[in-house]
Amino acid sequence: MKIVIQGAGEVGSHLAKMLSHEANDITVIDDNLERLESLNASADITTIQSPPSSLKGMREADVQNADLFISVVPFVPQEVNIVSALLAKNLGAAKVTARINDNDFLTPENRLLFKQMGIELMFYPERLAADEIYDLLKHSSTVESMDFARGKLQIEAFRLEEDSPLLDMKIAEFAAITSKAELQFRVIAITRGAQTIIPKFDTKLMYHDLVFIVATREGISFLRKLLGHNTVEIDRVMILGGSKIAELTADQLSKKISHIKIIEKDREKGIELSEKLDDNVLLVIGDGRNSDFLLEEGIRDYDAFVALTGNDEANVLACVMAKKFGVERTIAEVENIEYIHLAEEMGVDSVINKKLITAGRLFKFTISGKARLIKYMSGTDAEVLEYIVPEGAAVTKAPLKGLKFPKDAVIGGVIRGRESLIAVGDTLIQPYDRVAVFALPESVKEVDKFFREA
Repeated sequence: MKIVIQGAGEVGSHLAKMLSHEANDITVIDDNLERLESLNASADITTIQSPPSSLKGMREADVQNADLFISVVPFVPQEVNIVSALLAKNLGAAKVTARINDNDFLTPENRLLFKQMGIELMFYPERLAADEIYDLLKHSSTVESMDFARGKLQIEAFRLEEDSPLLDMKIAEFAAITSKAELQFRVIAITRGAQTIIPKFDTKLMYHDLVFIVATREGISFLRKLLGHNTVEIDRVMILGGSKIAELTADQLSKKISHIKIIEKDREKGIELSEKLDDNVLLVIGDGRNSDFLLEEGIRDYDAFVALTGNDEANVLACVMAKKFGVERTIAEVENIEYIHLAEEMGVDSVINKKLITAGRLFKFTISGKARLIKYMSGTDAEVLEYIVPEGAAVTKAPLKGLKFPKDAVIGGVIRGRESLIAVGDTLIQPYDRVAVFALPESVKEVDKFFREA
């Protein structure tokens, strides 16, 4: 697939590296030579130095023959990315997408307007991150979660601590326990250190494993009880840092919970933010990295602490402090991917990374189009995909145990009409089923072949 990315900032560079691993033909356009040289040293791509929206640079990148054009120019007004996407579309690019920073552009009527103009997708990384935080606080008993078909199936991630009943248990033994309860679950992946494992029946669960489990709506509360994870009612949230993600998160949370406190060092920024948000959002000016200050602000009385300063180290350490003060739920923004596992090992409950979240949104444009939803789960290298199965697809030709499905992928669950099923060896996928797949990056292209029309 021929993909042209305009912008070699954090998001563009991460996308280029990720997509180049999938045997795509990647060209990156940027006017900053230093960024291009850094990217060239770490990815097998073509780079072109050119100003944003330059027709000469676009033609040199062969945009007119691109399957996908992604405009993610950093540090420029959003209009630059929008204009670039429209130019690419008119030059002949099959699909185009643009980064924006205005929430109003994401309303249904505005999405439709831009789609009619030719832009298939507009994405706002900070909005995506805020949505992720909201979902994590909604599913407060887990490290990570996502819903399929409005919650009929759920994937949740649990960290195995010293008192977990699953320690040293084999996957087959866990399956036997849950089947006795007449509730089906399936362990679809395990993250152990920096490695993601698609488990077999003889795989043993170990201390500090991050275990990803798919379950039906009816079984999720039983699963949490089995694992000793009680749901924490989140009604008071403290946010460190007055960033754009913090603003969007607070705005969304303020409609659902009674009290939010944002701590921001910069007085002018704090005052400006306080004027934008609802009355149940309190802005406090001060240094939230100071433990005495956090105690004075009553951190022990909060259900959740979210660190969004833009400084990875400060976010992680602040969450560690909050945990020591007894806060049940901590979430840190960590943009350096190498720090994610370290943050989790230090006790941060969940990690947010804009690049990974955005990459998941954009990655679906590089596969068959049958994948409705793609997400990167924090703490794992794998992607979660949701397919609607077309007639004649290879995945319908035999029960799962009879398919040569990629070994680094697993079908976790199926939505069939109003029925939700956990996928097992005897499951026969049918046309129009909605199927949840967990796959390592190297297997995604092979997985996609199983869901293509015959």
